[in-house]
Amino acid sequence: MNAPVFPALAPSPEQQASIRLRVLSLGAGVQSTTLALMAAHGEIGPMPDCAIFADTGWEPRAVYEHLAWLRSPNVLPFPVHIVSAGDLRADLLAGARGERWASIPAFTRTVTPAGAELPVYDEDENGDLVAIGSRIVPTERVGVGMIRRQCTGDYKIAPIRRKVRELLGIAGRRSPKAPIAEQWIGISLDEVLRMKPSFEPWQINRWPLIEQGMTRLDCLRWLDRHDYPLPPKSACIGCPFHSDDHWRRMRDHDPEAWADAVSIDAAIRTGFRGIRGDVYLHRSAVPLDQVDLSTDADRGQLDLWPNECEGLCGV
Repeated sequence: MNAPVFPALAPSPEQQASIRLRVLSLGAGVQSTTLALMAAHGEIGPMPDCAIFADTGWEPRAVYEHLAWLRSPNVLPFPVHIVSAGDLRADLLAGARGERWASIPAFTRTVTPAGAELPVYDEDENGDLVAIGSRIVPTERVGVGMIRRQCTGDYKIAPIRRKVRELLGIAGRRSPKAPIAEQWIGISLDEVLRMKPSFEPWQINRWPLIEQGMTRLDCLRWLDRHDYPLPPKSACIGCPFHSDDHWRRMRDHDPEAWADAVSIDAAIRTGFRGIRGDVYLHRSAVPLDQVDLSTDADRGQLDLWPNECEGLCGV
């Protein structure tokens, strides 16, 4: 087993002694796949008791195919449980019809026309905002905002937590005050800002890839050395956090997913309770099939990279 590069991040011997269940949170992307396979090779331990995949119902086909491979015989020496809190895609469409929904971090676009009258606010003696007058907007104003995110908590964190409690035999019972479960999370060194401690006193989080000092690129290299298939990007098809590069790859290489995202984007424009303005999946607050996803090279900017002098940078 490789010695940790950051041993201080690993659970203490006292914490390890009380652990009754070790669970790997499996997203079926690059990092969590590498973590699971490294555990299978004995390079990170102790061996997890199981992995848990939280299915939102809206992952790309490639993710489900990769998950099926991970669950096939002779790949992992521990079981992979699949849990779900429902179909996020269907629930999103229901939200657009005015029903209850767990909000995704979609973008809203509000337009205030020229000549509109807007209130002017100030603070009263108690520090509360009060309207003190109004003003006329001289030109049209467009505002873009983001809806708060509930989807990760409702469709990922909560169903995994319920399954862990079930496996521990504490479902519906008072939570222990000391850690009895350890959850492995596949965050790599280049995503260190995503590390969050467990808010449950009965569970501790662990980040073995960061302990090993591994980046996402290190994970890809490890998979390549061991002749494993390259995992797909693990994210919901219509996740508003997608970069333009991801949207472009989807459009060009996964027409089924792209058509689905475009249709959902068009279907959710209005109807959500408590949401002002039109709703969009892309950060530009433009219909997805109208977004400019061209690269700098597409727009005529010269790419100087092929002229890099010795061919040694970026390799």
